[in-house]
Amino acid sequence: MTRLQQGRPNRLTRPSVAVAAAIAVTAGVVAAAPDAKSGEPTPKLSLIAASASVTLDSWTDDPGVYLDLGTYLTSENGAFEFKVTRTSYKDPVVAQQILRNGKKTRTRTLPAGLVNDFAGLPDFTQVTLTDEAGSTVLEKTETFCPNNASGRVRPDAPANSKYPESCPTNPFTLGSVWGVENGWASNTYSAFYAEPVQLAAGAYTAEINVAKKYRDLFGIADKPQTVKVVVRERSWEDEESAGARSSAKTTASGHSAHAEHSAHAQHGAAADTPAPGAVTSGAGPSYNAGHGPYPSAPPALPWAMKRKSLGRQALTTAEVGDGPGQTDGSRQAPGAQPNAKRPAGKASVPDVPKPDLRSLPAFGITVSDGYEEVPGKDYLAFSANVWNAGPAKLVVDGFRSPGKEVMDAYQYFYDADGKQVGYTPTGGMEWDPRPGHEHWHFLDFASYRLLTADQKETVRSGKEAFCLANTDAVDYTVKNADWHPDNTDLSTACGEENSISVREVLDVGSGDTYTQDLPGQSFDITDLPNGTYYIQVLANPENRLKETDHSNNSALREVVLGGEKGARTVTVPPHHLVDAN
Repeated sequence: MTRLQQGRPNRLTRPSVAVAAAIAVTAGVVAAAPDAKSGEPTPKLSLIAASASVTLDSWTDDPGVYLDLGTYLTSENGAFEFKVTRTSYKDPVVAQQILRNGKKTRTRTLPAGLVNDFAGLPDFTQVTLTDEAGSTVLEKTETFCPNNASGRVRPDAPANSKYPESCPTNPFTLGSVWGVENGWASNTYSAFYAEPVQLAAGAYTAEINVAKKYRDLFGIADKPQTVKVVVRERSWEDEESAGARSSAKTTASGHSAHAEHSAHAQHGAAADTPAPGAVTSGAGPSYNAGHGPYPSAPPALPWAMKRKSLGRQALTTAEVGDGPGQTDGSRQAPGAQPNAKRPAGKASVPDVPKPDLRSLPAFGITVSDGYEEVPGKDYLAFSANVWNAGPAKLVVDGFRSPGKEVMDAYQYFYDADGKQVGYTPTGGMEWDPRPGHEHWHFLDFASYRLLTADQKETVRSGKEAFCLANTDAVDYTVKNADWHPDNTDLSTACGEENSISVREVLDVGSGDTYTQDLPGQSFDITDLPNGTYYIQVLANPENRLKETDHSNNSALREVVLGGEKGARTVTVPPHHLVDAN
């Protein structure tokens, strides 16, 4: 599957000092009432606006305005923290607020049905937009992810937030942790996960408030914020012309408009990519084709369907994540450094904690044709995720002997203090030179099979080699989960053609989503009869990796094929309570 080396889609970076300063100046702390049952204080929450006015862009070649109004929720007198879980896919999502008072910790379960997924608190903010004549032109609600773009509101607040930096949207997420750190503020805009709105160029007034049910639940004052909004129309053609005339005149951020457009255009035509958002919005593009983003992109269109509808150009553009300086989505962090030399001493598998690889059911399932590579064929495309339930991270190093094309791979083991105490051979790594790949694949990490209704294999995907990356936060409530994993995209995790060694890591709580949409990876269903089948996602198929449990490596997803050759269809029944294709 095509996976592009990304630019710098840094959704994890924090907002600028200027924004943080604006937050600090504007913040007003509202005292929350003590918890009714315990009488103990709860976090003091306030809705604030970082600025009295914002300017938003509507791009003519990709209409729509990302409504990042610069409003934040602050938390004082403790963190605004949640643990969100489900026992299984047969059970509903349960959200608990975590309340800490010194060394004492207690929980408060939110009302049943209030939270139904892991994307945040639904319908948290209410936004009303009026035009210059005072007429209402827009009313909408926004989901609030406490892990959104954030910054400190006072200089003595903790220097770093301990919480994850986005909320997962993978339909098969099992557990998440949300939080606004004590003394911090989190953007209430749901960024890329919100649809852009249609607004004509002009001046507006926005009123933003927290919904009453949340004000009552968390003791937030009824103090709506007012923000003046200017919408301006822009086009990439005008930006390019202006850039040429001004000899790429540099902006205050150190980037020229022309250069920004060029960076945008090198991954696809402007019309095929989302309009850029404001610098804290998380609304811009990133490029991690094949792999799922971090967190998983909202399944508005499966990747294969995007590719088919947008044409071949879609190979170079994945509409997920952020651009530089944006903080709500795909993350880029330095990959763990591999050992420079081959392991010394005798190989051994010590009695220490090991990873536990588990498969999620397939999702993003659709039917595609063979494109121009294999015309006249029908394929079943899908996304699959293998994750690590811990309690230890999976660490695999590849070592290259001079002149050899395949690296020798070794799995490493660590004691409770993080000291390396053993290693064992575990297959190999190979270089994939195809455009969009150009990285080292670890062999036999997972395999994919299409099974008949009686669960006998009928088609096997040709894809079994991967570059590992922590693309999805599957369950951050498991023991030793790393809320800030490294190697979260391919440009940091998979090495170069001339690498002498490579380290690939799957952290505890995280998984790697890979989309199978090309012939040879997706399932050829051209000549299969209509009926019920199962997509099997199988982790560690040859049992080469040492795990705590090999019994949970397989996951099945039911699909029903229909239609005729050249016009095949697929129906995907719900997987217990998860109704997502």
